[in-house]
Amino acid sequence: MNNFEDYLKEIGEIGYVEEVVGPIAQVSGLPGAKCEELVMFESGEIGQVLSLSEDFVEVLIFSRNPIKVGVRAVRLNKPFEMPVGHELLGQIIDPFARPFDETRPVKTPKDRRNILVKAAGIDKRRTIKRHLVTGVTLVDLLIPIGFGQRELLIGDRKTGKTNFLLATILSQAKRGTICIYAVIGKRKIDIKKIEDLFVKNKVMDNIIMIATTSFDPQGLIYLTPYSAITIAEYFRDAGIDTILVIDDLSNHARFYREISLLGRRFPGRNSYPADIFHTHARFMERAGNFIVGDKEVSITVLPIVETNQGDLSGYIQTNLMSMTDGHLYFDQGLFSQGIRPAINPFISVTRVGQQTQSSLQRSIARELRSFLVLYQKTKRFVHFGEEISQSIKTILATGDNLTRFFHQPPSSITSENIQIFLFALLWSNFFGDEPFEKIKQDMDKWRVMYEENKAFHDNIDNMIATSSHLNELLLKIKGIQTKNNPDQKIVLTS
Repeated sequence: MNNFEDYLKEIGEIGYVEEVVGPIAQVSGLPGAKCEELVMFESGEIGQVLSLSEDFVEVLIFSRNPIKVGVRAVRLNKPFEMPVGHELLGQIIDPFARPFDETRPVKTPKDRRNILVKAAGIDKRRTIKRHLVTGVTLVDLLIPIGFGQRELLIGDRKTGKTNFLLATILSQAKRGTICIYAVIGKRKIDIKKIEDLFVKNKVMDNIIMIATTSFDPQGLIYLTPYSAITIAEYFRDAGIDTILVIDDLSNHARFYREISLLGRRFPGRNSYPADIFHTHARFMERAGNFIVGDKEVSITVLPIVETNQGDLSGYIQTNLMSMTDGHLYFDQGLFSQGIRPAINPFISVTRVGQQTQSSLQRSIARELRSFLVLYQKTKRFVHFGEEISQSIKTILATGDNLTRFFHQPPSSITSENIQIFLFALLWSNFFGDEPFEKIKQDMDKWRVMYEENKAFHDNIDNMIATSSHLNELLLKIKGIQTKNNPDQKIVLTS
């Protein structure tokens, strides 16, 4: 980037700062200024044109350093472009692609892209058909997500939303998917903990973290999701599937509200500006499943938004629910009961995920959803103190076991086919009346065996691949010769 005097000679227009309110500077002059154009101040600071009035240019400042009244300004005749490239993999950067930690330099890529481009048209998009394995059994079986989907994570604070996303990133990064983690207005210690988890699991080479803290300038925080989606588009154009996690848009909305109020924009509902929907939709719409060359490549977006005491009718919450392809609701009540993940399957929605499932997975989801409804009704019924028949006892026992089966510690992941296999064992009453603690021990051994024993791995994969319905899979389960002893080799009929 050239210096101030070079741009002044090139452009030939000069402006003066007349007023500064927080991150907003009112600049006189600059008759040729355009919205979203960059502006440089003579002190070297950079800003972006937010709006134009008859007398002033409203500029959003990206710097921590204060701008003084009377300082000269020049427009740069270009939008904000950030460096993008494979060099950013394994790094923690800010929205300018500068190192988040100044002691750890980042090699600057040569390729640069405008972060505020329009979303690709419908002619470049394709139907979402590929299943994205999160490694979380409840979601993969009951509320599936597809590559290219925009699935909102919604719930109160401290209900496990971030832990679910970390598990999803670990699952996909190990498969070679590029994962971009956009952290908006968080504490440095939280960012460091997330990085340590990625390094510990040896997946940091497939991850880029774009981070801003609550101490960063509001303008820089505002740019975070736009920079993240721009990097995702770079990898999309390179033919690589990308997952973008945005943690979280509640913070982003609050910071943008602060910017708008300081810019004296008329406040709307909950004091948010009128364009808050557009602000979020313009980067959410850039996700999807695209045709690149001769193959399909996706950008999957998983944003987080917080609720207040489980209220789903909030302004930002309903905005985001309307612009995404479904949502996972993290229930405070379930979380307080010790259920992990605390996802309520009856309130959660996936609008396109089911079309990514195989016929076997769809049949499992139908049976499971119907049974969980029956289980909830039965639990409410027994509260009245009625006599419990054997059939009701069976329903309650199976439902309790399924609830425990879906319990997963934070950041633990399970492969897709072993999920289906273990569910089928439980559904077929393979374990009989054994206590769940013993069942869990057997399941844990089978999970390890699936990862380490190639013959067992191939047998499970073959069984799943050749089954088109849950009933067909249950019949094959009967071909297991060694019952309740996972330490021995399990023989499966084809």
